[in-house]
Amino acid sequence: HATGACAPAKMVELSQLLAESDVVSLHCPLSDETRGMIRKETIARMKNGAILINTARGPLVAEDDLAQALESGKLYAAALDVVSEEPIREDNLLLRCENCLITPHMAWAPKESRQRLMDIAVQNLDSYLKGEPVNVVNR
Repeated sequence: HATGACAPAKMVELSQLLAESDVVSLHCPLSDETRGMIRKETIARMKNGAILINTARGPLVAEDDLAQALESGKLYAAALDVVSEEPIREDNLLLRCENCLITPHMAWAPKESRQRLMDIAVQNLDSYLKGEPVNVVNR
């Protein structure tokens, strides 16, 4: 838009998201359902020249399939803050991909991210002491 406003987000199926997105950024937990969600079959559904970002969990991505997509030009680039095995193994195929940026699992490192984590911890403790626990995981 001329005003710089963003269009509202909408929920779509993964296949539509992959086919229409210039950039796919993963922000989900690792589970049986999400393990290997980015693999040869899903990469084939992605827009040619798309960019993949993973700051979530390494095993969400089948790394050999991603390396092949990067080398063939199917995907333009990848930026990964996580890999399936850390520290990264010397034989990881992604290390030979010039269009793959790998950072050492530090997406949480900015001061703002750490401050947010501390604020949540303080808020959780305060709520617990008031008898109104939040973010309870054992119920």
